[in-house]
Amino acid sequence: MAERRPRKDAARNREAVLAAADALFAGRDSPEDVTMADVAAAAGVGKGTLFRAFGDRPGLLRALYERRLEPVGEAVESGPPPLGPATEPRERVAALLDAVLCFKYDNRRLALALEDGGAGSPYGAEHYARWHALLRTVLEQIPGLPDRDFTAHALLAAVRADLVEHLAGQEGVPRERLRRRLAEFTGRVLAVSDAGGR
Repeated sequence: MAERRPRKDAARNREAVLAAADALFAGRDSPEDVTMADVAAAAGVGKGTLFRAFGDRPGLLRALYERRLEPVGEAVESGPPPLGPATEPRERVAALLDAVLCFKYDNRRLALALEDGGAGSPYGAEHYARWHALLRTVLEQIPGLPDRDFTAHALLAAVRADLVEHLAGQEGVPRERLRRRLAEFTGRVLAVSDAGGR
């Protein structure tokens, strides 16, 4: 029993840190206002514990992002239509992009912090690579669509966190209007395959 305690303590500390970070990011105007020291204090752990568990600030952001994204990931991997693998490809592309848009709209501060806070390009981030690979795979199931790799990048550019924040935060575009605009844009991009098939 005694050997298991450190693991239980580590798991409990991890959950406390994620819960504290979640609350802090939700309550601040800017992601940059949240420091590792803030998170450690709110979670009631030492900074050393925080860095051992997550490595650095981007590591903490990634862990929190993945935690919030879990329900979407489960729906994509094994759920029913429109996100699940049994969905018709065109419908699924639109649904995947809509899910990413809604997630980033609802989690703007966290998504911005993750896309801005890592070293190098956000396009090299693991979460971006995963969405791009999934989207490209679904696009490959649509006959007549040229350059699926680039198309996946172009479609994902429409749901970047900084663009979502600009449209929602600075221009005041409501969530449902953004969803409609994205659906229309996606439809126009995918219509290229119809034109090529005629």
